[in-house]
Amino acid sequence: MSTDEIELISASSGSTCSSSASSAGSWQERYRRKTVTAAEAAQKITSGDAVYIHSNAAAPASLIEGMLARAPHLRDVTILHLLTMGRAEYARKEFAESFRVHALFIGENVRKSVNEGRADYMPVFLSEIPALFERDIVPVDVCMIQVSPPDAHGYCSYGVSVDCTIAARRKARIVIAEVNKQMPRTLGRAFVHVDKFDYVVECDRELPELLAEAPTSVEEAIGRNVASLIEDGATLQLGIGSIPNAILLQLGDKRDLGIHSEMLSDGVIDLIEKGIVTNDAKTVLPGKIAVSFVIGSRRLYDFVNDNPLFEFQTSDYINDPFIISQNHKMTAINSALQIDVTGQVAADSIGDYLYSGVGGQVDFIRGAARAKNGKAIIALPSTAKHGTVSRIVANLAIGSGVVTSRADVHYVVTEFGIAQLFGKTLKERMQALIAIAHPDFREKLEADCELIHWH
Repeated sequence: MSTDEIELISASSGSTCSSSASSAGSWQERYRRKTVTAAEAAQKITSGDAVYIHSNAAAPASLIEGMLARAPHLRDVTILHLLTMGRAEYARKEFAESFRVHALFIGENVRKSVNEGRADYMPVFLSEIPALFERDIVPVDVCMIQVSPPDAHGYCSYGVSVDCTIAARRKARIVIAEVNKQMPRTLGRAFVHVDKFDYVVECDRELPELLAEAPTSVEEAIGRNVASLIEDGATLQLGIGSIPNAILLQLGDKRDLGIHSEMLSDGVIDLIEKGIVTNDAKTVLPGKIAVSFVIGSRRLYDFVNDNPLFEFQTSDYINDPFIISQNHKMTAINSALQIDVTGQVAADSIGDYLYSGVGGQVDFIRGAARAKNGKAIIALPSTAKHGTVSRIVANLAIGSGVVTSRADVHYVVTEFGIAQLFGKTLKERMQALIAIAHPDFREKLEADCELIHWH
């Protein structure tokens, strides 16, 4: 059995095994021979390479710093990544000749560069990103990852972020691993043997954290409305941010909830400890929280460390709509930047201003809609810019990308209520959405819609 095959085995029991192709104990010496400094590892990147950077809180800061120091000697290096936390100085104007970002999801650290035309955005479903690498549609020359220290058998864990990284690592010509003493050892399809690394850079540095803020009164109201749709025994998908946190705070009276979600943050910990999230009613990986990555505080990183409750899996599994749909009462909760009165959702851009990405919204909306007693929910505040503009509009801003089509949208929730759109005509959808728009904008929405022939 190869070490790639071993990666497919769930390690939720906390046990791993080494490849029979490796002699007992010999991995330690091979590991030591591969250990270099970040500057030495950066020498392996050459002009014209495509470099994949591990996602989210697992972005390998030491390796990125080494690569930046080599910038004067590099030209036309493509940087591939999803959302990453921390600084992305390679996207700055002064490095434009050395590096160009191809963002598979736009984070705050590259948003300005994308909108100024110095970086590129690739719209793609999160479930399909691994296939881009596997099929060489998006080539990868160098893969820079961050992992936990190896266990007794030579296996490191991808830690807080599995997502699309296994596919990128498997296709890369060179794999450079930042082995961080502070990276949690997470379980599931989360392991890679040190023999898969070409170079190793050891470090001991804290992971970036995302701390939850107290919800506003608007977010609390949205949380209550969404919670009213969540049934006992439901399996939830939630994002990260103030609205998901507000929803989690409203679930104290629920029973036997489960989690199947591309991402998680701190809010789920209290529900686990209170016995509200049990995962007992799940029909896919029952008893387990199925997740692709986590972002949060050190409390969360410590909580997932060596915790068999969590099953970390790749994005093409977690986000596969057909797998999602097998969870009974699957309840997917996503957000939007803007939604028109027919139900079209703009989630990655506002007009021609690119903001985030397609991500996993459509994966989960479609999976939940097809699940037995499933619910697909879009939750958003009724206004933006401190109440000066409505997020519910007659027509999306010119240039906005429609991430989720109106035929996919079933429930829309604001602080003013719930609109159920499935099975509704355009006129009925318009009426339902205007009813949950902010009162200050309802009259104008009515007037705007009078100009449309289906009013």
